[in-house]
Amino acid sequence: MTSIIPLHIYHTNDLHSELSQWPSVVSYMKSQRSFHEKQGETALFFDLGDHTDRVHPITEATKGKANVRLLNEAGIHHITIGNNEGITFSKEELDELYDEASFTVLLANLFDEKGNRPRWAEPYDLLRTKEGLRIGLIGLTVPFYPFYKELGWDVQDPFKWLPELLEKVKEQSDIVILLSHLGYPDDEEIARKFNGIDVILGAHTHHLLKQAVNINNTLIAQCGKNCYYAGEIKLLYDQDRNKVIHSEGAAVSVRHERPSPETKALLASLGEETDKLLEERIAHLSREIAVSWTEPSEFAKLLTDGVKEWCGAEIAMLNSGLLLDSLPSGPVTRKDIHRLCPHPVNPCLVHVKGSVLKETIAAAFTEKMIHLPLKGLGFRGVKLGRMEFSGMTVELDELSSYVKQILIGSERIDPKKEYKLATADMFTFGPLYPGLAQCTKKKYFMPETMRDVLAYTLSKQYG
Repeated sequence: MTSIIPLHIYHTNDLHSELSQWPSVVSYMKSQRSFHEKQGETALFFDLGDHTDRVHPITEATKGKANVRLLNEAGIHHITIGNNEGITFSKEELDELYDEASFTVLLANLFDEKGNRPRWAEPYDLLRTKEGLRIGLIGLTVPFYPFYKELGWDVQDPFKWLPELLEKVKEQSDIVILLSHLGYPDDEEIARKFNGIDVILGAHTHHLLKQAVNINNTLIAQCGKNCYYAGEIKLLYDQDRNKVIHSEGAAVSVRHERPSPETKALLASLGEETDKLLEERIAHLSREIAVSWTEPSEFAKLLTDGVKEWCGAEIAMLNSGLLLDSLPSGPVTRKDIHRLCPHPVNPCLVHVKGSVLKETIAAAFTEKMIHLPLKGLGFRGVKLGRMEFSGMTVELDELSSYVKQILIGSERIDPKKEYKLATADMFTFGPLYPGLAQCTKKKYFMPETMRDVLAYTLSKQYG
């Protein structure tokens, strides 16, 4: 009897509710599952988080539960969560998200305010395959501290929990696999710092590793974004030597897979449910409210005024690219609002000095920022668009777009004074407007998104 045992691993990450692509992924996984069953081999199937994204109406309407049904139908064994699961749903919604899951959620570094791990998650799991292999699994997610705190969670440093868990799991396992939604740089650091992890299945940073990377005898794999690729890993374990003697992995394109008919049928059914859930009428307009990404526009001003009120701020600024189209006359439903403002972007109140605000506004009127095709930070639009203001007046030179004067109310902006500014959370993350990112006093309004503010404002004015 041979002492060499193969183990096959398949993994997905960062679908971001690109649900039209999911049937092709599932088709590939089902065919691989069938193949290994015929060979009498064990195959394990994992998802590494950010499967949900409220940019899709199905995810929005079902609060992510449709994604869970899709993972169930695909036969996924274990998952960990990403930031799109962790911080775009309310605490109550996340607590209920996995009620019907047929897979196990692994998550070691999330706790409630009383210090308890959520009832729907385990820090690790131990499996025994039919060949007798002992598999240890650990799950970790990226610690977006202020956002989890606003929602009533205590997310902790994954590097704090990994050493103890790893020792515990290693003692009981032949093969150790880390399900990571930490990002590739952290995965590399873990591989270098810790011995005994055979495979890190990664996510979050959307790295497409067409060939898995081996660092310190740890294989690291990640498959980009939107599941145009799925991951395939093969390990060979020598029972006589008690070690993995071979590991290899690749990202496999599934673009040309024939979509799974069963998954397509489930998606169609979920789409019908969504239409019913989002048909609630919010307002009725007697005329169109227009938006422009390059010129001042009424629709962008309406949302900016609404965010100022929502946050209890003195002033507000928002980019018009948050609104993907004008709002036509007639009834306005929740589906309309989601279509026009699909981003998982939250309102934020920032205490900012006048000098920093002046620099930020000047940068906002550059052609680069207006036409920036931003991807990420929650933004799901085409371009950032022109900045709109509430509680303040910005006077521009018509030819050069140079900011000539900024008035807060009727007074010139004071460079030394601190103002309470309502804006989009994505402007506080660093790369777009560093001055806002460096402000220390910030309050994030969660789990409400910009479309919640938009629905409130439209209902109030036109309901």
